Amino acid sequence: MKKLFLFIALGILAASCSSVKVSSDFDREADFASYKTYAFTKEAQELPVSDLNRKRVLDAVANELAAKGFTKSDQADVWIDMNVLAERKQSATATSSPGYYGAGYRYGWGGGFSTTTINVENYVEGTLFIDMIDASKKQLVWQGRAVGTLDPDATPQKREANINSAVKQIFTKYPPK
Repeated sequence: MKKLFLFIALGILAASCSSVKVSSDFDREADFASYKTYAFTKEAQELPVSDLNRKRVLDAVANELAAKGFTKSDQADVWIDMNVLAERKQSATATSSPGYYGAGYRYGWGGGFSTTTINVENYVEGTLFIDMIDASKKQLVWQGRAVGTLDPDATPQKREANINSAVKQIFTKYPPK
């Protein structure tokens, strides 16, 4: 069940990219200019999502790292780790509409009983974490996050496009300024 829930969590990236929120945090003492090579951790390579989505995420991260000047290496400067988190949420919206009574020659319309409609929406919010760990110090030096609502009905093409877009948005925060 947990694996299925995490599988759905990666659907965060299958949601509309405009609804994905990204943020990052970093170690102020890290020398980001010295990092040139990377390797994925075993945990990242075994991200608890479907094989197809795992490949999409790994490829998207590799492409963004290459765009930042990194090369993949067995003797990496940094390790790239990833994790997903999913949380079931619920939102409710109440809409009231006024009621009217009476009609007539002298008095016209007047206020009456109103009606309220409540719409409840259940959804899953997912988070993708991308961690950069200094390989020599074995310390976390940077973390990027993307948070959004999942779309379990996205097509494979839409998932891939949105995973690429979300990962690209995460890496706009790297290197930190």
